[in-house]
Amino acid sequence: MLKIAFAEPKIPAAGTYAVAVSADRTLSPEAVELDKKLGGALRKAMMATRFTGKRDEVLPVLAPAGVGLQRVLLYGVGKAEELSDLRLQGVGGAILAHLNSVGETEAVVSVGRVGGATGTAAQRAVELAYGAVLRSYRFDKYRTKEKPEKKPTMKKLTVSVSGASAAQRSFMNREKVAEGVFLTRDVVSEPPNVIYPITLAEQAKGLAKLGVDVEILGVKEMKKLGMGALLGVGQGSVHEPQVAIMKWFGDPKGRDRKPVAFCGKGVTFDTGGISLKPAAGMWDMKWDMAGAGVVIGLMKALAGRRAKVNAIGVVGLVENMPSGAAQRPGDIVTSMSGQTIEVLNTDAEGRLVLADVLWYTQDRFKPRFMVDLATLTGAIIVSLGHEHAGLFSNNDELVEKLVESGKATGENVWRMPLGDSYDQEIDSDAADMRNITGVPAGGSIIGAQFLQRFVNSVPWAHLDIAGVAWSKKDTGTVPKGATAFGVRLLDHFVAENYESS
Repeated sequence: MLKIAFAEPKIPAAGTYAVAVSADRTLSPEAVELDKKLGGALRKAMMATRFTGKRDEVLPVLAPAGVGLQRVLLYGVGKAEELSDLRLQGVGGAILAHLNSVGETEAVVSVGRVGGATGTAAQRAVELAYGAVLRSYRFDKYRTKEKPEKKPTMKKLTVSVSGASAAQRSFMNREKVAEGVFLTRDVVSEPPNVIYPITLAEQAKGLAKLGVDVEILGVKEMKKLGMGALLGVGQGSVHEPQVAIMKWFGDPKGRDRKPVAFCGKGVTFDTGGISLKPAAGMWDMKWDMAGAGVVIGLMKALAGRRAKVNAIGVVGLVENMPSGAAQRPGDIVTSMSGQTIEVLNTDAEGRLVLADVLWYTQDRFKPRFMVDLATLTGAIIVSLGHEHAGLFSNNDELVEKLVESGKATGENVWRMPLGDSYDQEIDSDAADMRNITGVPAGGSIIGAQFLQRFVNSVPWAHLDIAGVAWSKKDTGTVPKGATAFGVRLLDHFVAENYESS
């Protein structure tokens, strides 16, 4: 992880120094001071280019001879009055990306008095540094040959700001959330011959060193509990299913209160089973466990920053493979709830996994609410593209809180409908329900409607993250690849609404 340091304001004697410029080429006071020392070189450089200080713009300026600095980086923040936490994170990401592109190893960034900006300078410094750290992630453990110019070079970023010690203390929590994000990105990025049910369960076990109580259910325990829906999905694989239960008790005074609960779909590789997927693109199905990855990363974030909340994370881990032992279209399985399910399509397997996970969670822990995450349907991508996760819920208050946290973190969600007319579509002539309708319409809604049958009256929200779990391009704070969408969203959701004071 990129090393972050905070220091009191001072123009460095050497190296690269980044200073802020707001819209219409308005230099920050720190940039004005530096420009005087450089004989007006910064203003001249701006006037000679199209750089105007727009958000995420950067302009490198070689320092004049006789000055210790080698390079000055002007970074744009846009309109100062619109300088939100989220925008500052994006600025940090843009700065880091540029410094890597030019081969810099260390740099100092000034975060000071930008006219009209809200919050203290220390608060702004924390958000900028957080964005830089998030952008610094890279999954390259399997690359044995790579051109030097392609490798990131930045090792340390020093943020120059008044109140540096306060910023350093505040940043510790952001750093712990980033560690949770990185864990999720790691496990989602790993190939399926490395991450399968048992090895993903091992990742959950690793949280024990942070104080998380971790329990693993194997096939024997799941059979005893009657988890026929989950077990049916995994019966065609040589890798046995697992359920990982993670318990973080960060609010000992609230042990008698109901915990908050998060559930994740962890299909470590999804071939579709007997209802086999097309070969083209099947390699992407290594990240069909992203929902479980997010829950594991979230639990790491909560435990890492010692969140004052009692939280439960439950993930169902299976591999969906075709074989002589695999589940067949037309099979009828009995879920832990006792409800029977006619499996018409073995590629609609995530809902079967979550059916037992949700029932187990609400039955054992009696939570205040449940939020589940799953790369459940391709249909949600048709609906929302790659900009929003689909949000389905039986509780308006839960929706409002999740939407607000989505806006605050840039992990946006969009509410989708549920209703009796949709629910009737999954009634079966042979069992209590079927796992698909057989009609290519409203697929993401049907998946969510199926899940709702396993939550009883517990406040519940389902996030279909199929369109946002993986990115094919770099964005502000998210490099190309696994996004860990949901970790920051849910950490903010917990911090703002459910932690004790």
